[in-house]
Amino acid sequence: MALTTPFSESGEILPATLAAHAKSVLAAGASSVTLFGTTGEGASIGSDERRIGLTALLSAQCPAEKIILGVCANALADAQAQVAAGLAHGVTRYLVLPPFYFKGASDQALFDWYVALIAHTDPTTQLILYHIPQITHVPLSVDLVARLAAHAPDRVIGVKDSSGDWQHAQALIAARSLPVLVGDERLLHRAVDLGGAGCISGVANLYPERLARVVQTAAEDPEITNLVDRIVSVPVIPGLKALLAEQTGDPLWERVRLPLERLSQDERTRLFSDLERA
Repeated sequence: MALTTPFSESGEILPATLAAHAKSVLAAGASSVTLFGTTGEGASIGSDERRIGLTALLSAQCPAEKIILGVCANALADAQAQVAAGLAHGVTRYLVLPPFYFKGASDQALFDWYVALIAHTDPTTQLILYHIPQITHVPLSVDLVARLAAHAPDRVIGVKDSSGDWQHAQALIAARSLPVLVGDERLLHRAVDLGGAGCISGVANLYPERLARVVQTAAEDPEITNLVDRIVSVPVIPGLKALLAEQTGDPLWERVRLPLERLSQDERTRLFSDLERA
């Protein structure tokens, strides 16, 4: 699941709260936690903070083998450093965004970038490719994913498709080059039914046991589908954190890291009133 990141009123990461949340979702049925991905606001988390957050999870006995670390960098050296920092703490799996600053990069250029990252990181580390073109505007094509899987089958172990584009997810699953994890929970039952491997899910911060059930049964959870429809009607990360604050009774979860903003009062009212009507 895609772990949210709690912040103090002054904006620092709250490591103990982060670790407690990770332990709770693992205990409730999540098979792993992805730290500092999109839902975790990883693009705004500095290198020292990444170390603090990861250390907090490990100190709380979250096993390193159940942690996937988000990698968000444009410079190869920065991506390599993020992988090396995780490996120093025993983490071997990484969810890796493409170099998102470089819009219009060709498949060949992206292939070369990932190959260079593979070549310059420890051979025990494994990568999950991250396709989220509505954020990065740097898509990972089905052919590119297949090429990277063939180039380094022991190092490239999966692809996360967070595009929400069913045709793309379906094509990735049909290609059978890598296990496919979806990011849009509304597509999860369809993906699993076709042979998809599961999801890395933001909504699992709220309902890990229900998402695990969808993975196990390939049966849609209509209430989860409705919930996601409501979340995507407002800014997604602030919306998800507002729901987590409501669920836990702890308003700290509403805090987001700049340049994100909390939901406006109108957005908050719309989100919660829509859910109440549903």
